[in-house]
Amino acid sequence: MSPTPTAPPRRPTIDDVAREAGVSKGTVSRALNGGRWVSPESQRAVDAAVKKTGYRANAYARGLKLQRAGSVAFLLGEDLDRMFSDPNFAVLMRGASESLAERNMAMVLLLAGAAEERKRALDFIGAGQIDGVMLVSWHEDLGVLEDLHRAGIPTIFCGVPQSDRGAVSYVSADDYEGAMQMTEHLLSRGRSRIAMIAGPRHGVTGSLRVDGFRAVLGDRADPNLIVHGDYSRESGAEAMRELLARDPHIDGVFAANDLMAAGAIAAAQRVGRRVPLDISIGGFDDSSAAVASDPQITTMRQPFQRISNEMTRLLMESIAGAPAAHLSLRTELVVRDST
Repeated sequence: MSPTPTAPPRRPTIDDVAREAGVSKGTVSRALNGGRWVSPESQRAVDAAVKKTGYRANAYARGLKLQRAGSVAFLLGEDLDRMFSDPNFAVLMRGASESLAERNMAMVLLLAGAAEERKRALDFIGAGQIDGVMLVSWHEDLGVLEDLHRAGIPTIFCGVPQSDRGAVSYVSADDYEGAMQMTEHLLSRGRSRIAMIAGPRHGVTGSLRVDGFRAVLGDRADPNLIVHGDYSRESGAEAMRELLARDPHIDGVFAANDLMAAGAIAAAQRVGRRVPLDISIGGFDDSSAAVASDPQITTMRQPFQRISNEMTRLLMESIAGAPAAHLSLRTELVVRDST
């Protein structure tokens, strides 16, 4: 006698979630679709009920109803090599992916480091394959922001854009205040001849860090001791060699990211300069490069996890029709052995 087949378990429904959360079906629906007009308490109750019941929304059906694709593009305005060499990109992508997954949204990685990549990415986005864009670039925004804005695509930028700041949502670290704090720290270490390895010339983030550096030093800021790199380790080493050639008496350096600081440390050590006995070198980001260096790098910690979370939140609000929003987050001084 063959066994009686077992019926498959019933799939949890929105009614189950509403019953478990103690709210109406309408509240559950709004909570699952952006949280508009839902109190924080109800949102937490729905989130807990979804987790307990194992409910999974039908993303396809929901997309048809809302005319949404159920996915977001993580658009990287850098080439592939930079994506793998800079640890910050991986941290941001992981944080964005996790934040989106909590909202049952998928993430699609698109590259826009070259003109052809940018064209393909914009064609894909314009075809309605995604609901919004997270744009990340350490250099110029390549005009992509303007293209996306003209096309009416909800977009969030990581950092401060060069143009259309009022019309485009963005989340940034407080680069100006962070640069001031690092420069003040170098002064507190008794350093008097302080140079800077800045980021690319054409970029708001890099400019804000230079402005913060100059604001603290005032008349002591020597324009001849500010050189520019491209945020890579190699450019930091090259800039350090150039600075020492210009002034062998430099005793402090603020590098605008940890990779350039690591390159600067290596270059200084190669010519017999002891870090930090002879020269103090600070960075920015608190990336994995800071703790991989010898000595480990004093740096300004960017709250990357919160940046990812806030980018996701603001992008979801933009997709739901909210106006552009701007958010600047504080950085934190992390003192290690390089200063």
